[in-house]
Amino acid sequence: MKHFFKELYGTGIIFFYYVKWIIFIGLPILYYGLDYKQNIIMDVLWVYCFALITKDFIMRVILKKKYCEIDLKKK
Repeated sequence: MKHFFKELYGTGIIFFYYVKWIIFIGLPILYYGLDYKQNIIMDVLWVYCFALITKDFIMRVILKKKYCEIDLKKK
């Protein structure tokens, strides 16, 4: 059972790594441009993708900047 959850977790990471931008940009286009019917599951996925994009932004931009400042202070 533990192995199953590890595989499920890994699959989720890989899936959302490649699909988060498609869902984040594509779902509003479907809703407002193509009159797609509202779906609560897709809305939850969109919020989750937004959270992942925000986390990536924080990790890449803000925390990287802090680490660079710390490295400059050591020199």
